[in-house]
Amino acid sequence: MSNGLLFCLCALIWGTTWYAITFQHSEMALIYSVGIRFFLAALMLGLWCLWHRLSLRFGWQAHLKMLAVGFSLYTLDYVFLYLAQQYIVSALLAVLSASVVYFTVFLRRVMLGKAIRSEVLIGAGISVIGLYLLFAPQLSGVNTGTALQTGLILAAISFFFAAVGNVISENALSEDVPVVQFNFGAMSYSLIFTFGYGFFSNAPFVLPTSADYWVSLLYLALFGSVLAFGAYMKLVKHLGADKSSNVILVYPVVALLVSTLFEGYQWTLLGLVGVLAIMLGNAIAMDKITLHGLVRSWRTLKLSMARK
Repeated sequence: MSNGLLFCLCALIWGTTWYAITFQHSEMALIYSVGIRFFLAALMLGLWCLWHRLSLRFGWQAHLKMLAVGFSLYTLDYVFLYLAQQYIVSALLAVLSASVVYFTVFLRRVMLGKAIRSEVLIGAGISVIGLYLLFAPQLSGVNTGTALQTGLILAAISFFFAAVGNVISENALSEDVPVVQFNFGAMSYSLIFTFGYGFFSNAPFVLPTSADYWVSLLYLALFGSVLAFGAYMKLVKHLGADKSSNVILVYPVVALLVSTLFEGYQWTLLGLVGVLAIMLGNAIAMDKITLHGLVRSWRTLKLSMARK
């Protein structure tokens, strides 16, 4: 599958998981909801490995990186994200999610010694402007206060650890650890932290009776974890963690399309301009449009208009 299709697959699936996660807030402690999600995902991946007789034998260094990704990306990122959604609106979370790109760019430099790619920073910056335009109506009604501050802190922690997991994943996958086995190992290790914390903190383990909870949980496990993270890790392997993380800037658009269908979201001209800015920023970040080419096109357009 091409990188473009992998990118679209991630955006389409994760754009719908924003809606599915809203059904995960129940009498069950969030830490257990995250744990069950990745338990089901790891189970599916493990059965796939057994069915296709894929080797699960790796050196201790590979296992250490799987453990680190399980802790950062599949535990802390999601636990703090779920918590943040209880304090701040999804629109603000979508705008803040752009910080994952910047965290990833700089951590990639610090941890792996990789060069900072200017097109990624510039493209992400344009996409952030697009996200703000897209969610401007919702953001105008955000109430300031303790809840907002708490939500911002939780979101920042979530996105930081998402970036940590991205960078470690790039390092591990660059050493020819297969994506399926890597995700199986990382998700399996995450269960130590989720269920361990839940047990020692005496978090309530109450099985929800709502069908919406279980249907959304299965969707999050199969599509949001097994398929989307499978595609995402392939992108990380092919393009690097910095460019791959730009998918985070695109799937809020998909989330609004879902909201249009299920929640009656009304599009505005400003929102459509925001979508165009997100697409432009993404094209720059992914080297589909170069800055030099963009400037040259703008000059050509100005000359053409001047002649008229």
